[in-house]
Amino acid sequence: MDKQELGAFLRSRRERLRPQDVGLPSGPRRRTPGLRREEVAVLAHISTEYYVRLEQGRAPRPSGEVLAGIAGALRLTDAESQHLHVLAGTAPTRTGLHRREVRPSILTLLERLPQTAGFVISAAFEVLAWNDLAAALMTDFAELTPQDRNLARRAFLEPGDAPLFGISDAAEFRHHVVMELRSTLARYPADPTVIDLVAELRTGSADFARLWERHDVHAPSLLTKTFHHPSVGEITVDCDSLALTDRDQHLVLYSAPLGSRDAEALALLNVLGPEGVRTS
Repeated sequence: MDKQELGAFLRSRRERLRPQDVGLPSGPRRRTPGLRREEVAVLAHISTEYYVRLEQGRAPRPSGEVLAGIAGALRLTDAESQHLHVLAGTAPTRTGLHRREVRPSILTLLERLPQTAGFVISAAFEVLAWNDLAAALMTDFAELTPQDRNLARRAFLEPGDAPLFGISDAAEFRHHVVMELRSTLARYPADPTVIDLVAELRTGSADFARLWERHDVHAPSLLTKTFHHPSVGEITVDCDSLALTDRDQHLVLYSAPLGSRDAEALALLNVLGPEGVRTS
């Protein structure tokens, strides 16, 4: 049970709600945003004293029933409710290290994908494997050190003002990274790589630190992505992220509708390959 993180998460979720969001009268002007602690306690059917102690990091581990009541009172999403249980120590937690070995069958699949850029990322946003089209579309990962292949570092610590790989939704992607890393840290609380990465990003990026303090954990799916590519111009691709649950990794696929201008651009990149692509 991570008492301090649990308390901070509860406060952040409580402060985002308005009384009218949960069917309560707004009443007189409030000095602080969100619901009052006693209001959450009433909605969750627990004592105000116990809820206050939870937010202060002084309460013993809550039961599953108590957590369900709090999740309902705070209108948590499924992802947020799961995160709450992980922080409270009532859900399975991976106490070891996150995995970096990619299944051989996935490596083979990457090479056989037709006109599709594909790569595998770890729970800590490390690019572990990729095909040639992904390298041509994004960057030649083979020329980078393992540290520089980390998409979280590239998103927040890359020098200059150019968006990540020329994508148009860089801000949305950065928010997605923060939310996913918060969940990863909850699942791997003793993994030094994850701990050090979060600490590095919080220290090195004011934007990351600001987003981290929001305690968001629900990451909406990114269904499309537009790249501003130096060789073939603008390409909009469909973005599919497939969970490889046995290793807590994701296979990310970028494709385009058959016959579209974007599909033709991907086909050209496939011919050029990483070596033939002009970099800016």
